[in-house]
Amino acid sequence: MGDIASRILYEDNHLIIINKLPGELVQGDESGDRTLADDVKAYLKEKYGKPGNVYLGIPHRLDRPTSGIVVYCRTDKALSRMTALFRTSDVKKTYWAIVDRAPERREGDLIHYITRSAANNKSIASAKEAKGAKIAKLSYRLLASSDKYHLLEIDLHTGRHHQIRAQLAAIGVHIKGDLKYGAQRSNPDGGICLHARRISFVHPIRKEELVITAPPPQGTLWDYFLERING
Repeated sequence: MGDIASRILYEDNHLIIINKLPGELVQGDESGDRTLADDVKAYLKEKYGKPGNVYLGIPHRLDRPTSGIVVYCRTDKALSRMTALFRTSDVKKTYWAIVDRAPERREGDLIHYITRSAANNKSIASAKEAKGAKIAKLSYRLLASSDKYHLLEIDLHTGRHHQIRAQLAAIGVHIKGDLKYGAQRSNPDGGICLHARRISFVHPIRKEELVITAPPPQGTLWDYFLERING
């Protein structure tokens, strides 16, 4: 409970928003591994002394190796409304990515057509439209650089499977640790340096605008870039 409590970014009667660690599962999959949802339910059960099962709705996903903001819903009403907000792109999402090389331009827009392969759970981004492909759009800007790596801030305009990972790979830019999309080496924790940094939306019940920001995982490289930006 203590670990979850320290990673809560927002909590009320309707929503609980958590800063996910790399490698955590948002919800159950075929691995059968314990999930972040399991831990959040245990936290709510203990904090509020709830008997029986604790309700927790999941309106969106975050890839297992990615860190950052995950929104869970504590009521069915909040879930249906949050799901609609995500589906209609009324949730603004900003990511940070540590990459192996900077794009040619310091900032810009990327537009691709994405096809998904269920066989290897991977997406391919192409400049040309293809049958069954979905359009994918994002904007990026370079925030800082070290000797070897670069920090990008990315605003998502669509929500495709592995979108950021696939679109960056399509321009020869690879997220640190992301072997699946062309990185040379894995990270020690098995995660990738892609972080859901900021999210904003109108609260589904209270109708107030929420802007949530998540600190990146602890680590030498993240700390270096935070110091460069804040310094």
